[in-house]
Formats: sequence, structure tokens, C-alpha cells
Amino acid sequence: MSRPPHGFTLIELAIVLVIIGLLLGGVLKGQELIESARVRNIISQLDSIKAAFYAFQDKYGFAPGDYPGQLAHANLADIANAQVGGNGDGVVRDTPQHRETLLAWVHLGHANLIAGNFQAVNSQPDPKGEWPRNPYGATLRLQYDAAYSHADGIPRLNLKTGNQVPARVLAEIDRKTDDGRADQGNFRFSAYNGSGGAPVDLRCVDAANGLWRAADNEANCGAAVLF
Repeated sequence: MSRPPHGFTLIELAIVLVIIGLLLGGVLKGQELIESARVRNIISQLDSIKAAFYAFQDKYGFAPGDYPGQLAHANLADIANAQVGGNGDGVVRDTPQHRETLLAWVHLGHANLIAGNFQAVNSQPDPKGEWPRNPYGATLRLQYDAAYSHADGIPRLNLKTGNQVPARVLAEIDRKTDDGRADQGNFRFSAYNGSGGAPVDLRCVDAANGLWRAADNEANCGAAVLF
């Protein structure tokens, strides 16, 4: 004789729901821990590069990237070519003759102030070289320009985080290191495209109040740290 079919009991359903809840809670907690680790990683990365910049400037009298090639050749380890340098005009910015924004990494690396295999061919960076990247794979950039939120056309030296960073992560970094606003202070939104398409300000920042759109959590955002 076949047994009549029966459904789950309330106790069995309750056990299943508890297990599902525990699994979902574990996944969400894991994502939160990963996000927190990336926040700490980016903050540490930015702080270490700023410290390296000031250490280089204090020791050599020039900004990295702007350091003239003959001095770099004489004073930095393994700089074999006296053309591997900037124009010495006091700011880090690109010209047709000098890619100072990328040579900055070459100078910092050869001064043993940051880790990485940064190479250059004459005054141009080696395209096969390594460059600093954020945890999301986009490149960082050190530059004297006004490519950041509410710059009012006034350029300043700044370090760009690179894009592909979620808005929620940038909001957390801003709260921990600055004023929590994307449109003012020393940590601001930047549309710099370090990889995969430039960030759009209205997707990352609320134009009405200047705050990061953390709740929407646009995946492709970026920021600049002003010096």
C-alpha cells in the first residue's frame, strides 16, 4: 500500500528558513568585510603615496616626475638614461616632451619609496611597465590639474584614486579621512578615467547636497585627494 503524500511540517520549514537566513547573513557579512578591507586598502595606499611624495620632495628638492633627468640619472638607483626626467618647472603635469604624471612613479620607485617595477624609455614611460592600481584594477594618477569636483578652474596637485570604485566605498573613505562630502574638502569626486570608462558625476554624487550617492552605490566612481 502506498503512503499518502504529505508536505513539510512547520518545524521543518522553520529549520529551512533558519538555514537560509544564516547563509544569507554569512554572504552579506562576507561582502561587508571585503568592502571594509578595500576601504582600508585604499586609505593606506593613498597615505603611503602622499608620504612618499613628500619624502622625495624633501630629499631631492623636486617633485617626483618633475625631477630633471640629469639629476635623476645621478642620484636615483638604476636610472641609466639622463633623459628619464621632467622639466623641473615645479609642478607635475604632462607636456609633449615629458610624461611627468607617469614618470612620478618611475622616480618614486627608483628612490625606493614605493614598491613596483616602474621603467621609462627616455622621457616617456615604458608601456610594458607596471603602474599603481587600486583594488578594483584602475590606475592611480598623481597630477597638477583641476580635474576634480568644484575646482573652480584652479589647479592643485592631487592624487586620483582611479575609477571603478563603488560610491559607497568612496563615501566611507571620505567619512574616515575628510568631511564626508564629495564636492569640497581634500577628498572629492573626480571623473579621471583610470580604466574602463570615465565616472559620471551625477551617478556618483547628489547634485542637490554634494554628498556621495552611497545608497545607489554606482560601481564606477572615483575621487581625488588634494595636497
